[in-house]
Amino acid sequence: MSSQPTRVPQEERTRVMRARLLEATIDCLVEYGFAATSTTLVSKRAGVSRGAQLHHFPTKNDLVVAAVEHLTAKRGAELAAVLGEDARREHGTRAVLGTLSDHFTSPVFTAALELWVAARSDVQLLAAVQPLEQRVSRETHHLTAAALGVDGNASGTRELVQATLDLLRGLGLANTFSDDTRRRERILDRWALTLDAALATTPTPAPPHEGA
Repeated sequence: MSSQPTRVPQEERTRVMRARLLEATIDCLVEYGFAATSTTLVSKRAGVSRGAQLHHFPTKNDLVVAAVEHLTAKRGAELAAVLGEDARREHGTRAVLGTLSDHFTSPVFTAALELWVAARSDVQLLAAVQPLEQRVSRETHHLTAAALGVDGNASGTRELVQATLDLLRGLGLANTFSDDTRRRERILDRWALTLDAALATTPTPAPPHEGA
């Protein structure tokens, strides 16, 4: 008796198709930039029909915002898994900065840059991108503070964490023009020493009480 092929549920097929579209969108943003990325180019790269692509993402803005949100969340989960709570105590400040630097020089960051520039002169895109970036910024700030083992909301410490993230974003931007690895490594070496000295003068967060 011949066995029947396993039928993949429609929900799973849809999930896989959407993931392919989102991954292809990021690839196109990084390779071609926002202006040259089109829904036709994305659907072709993903191997998905135009009709199916338009059914799930009617406009280019819908597609690119969903793609960046999807991969930013994915990268955030990976960062959380690598850094964990108080990674500074276990690996040192320099290692924490290195992990964050990898994030800000990743394809996801490059794709996000394309959206930021495009959103500056596109009101509809700005309305979609702005709340996403605000949420991502809050989550990254919280994650960085936890990795450094500090209270990210405390006065003084909050600014140190934000300055660290602003520095890393700037270094990530510089890396989009040319390979800036050697200069970036030297800057992070020095910033780790500066940050350690500054954080040594700030109070560490108290551990949560049992049953709190």
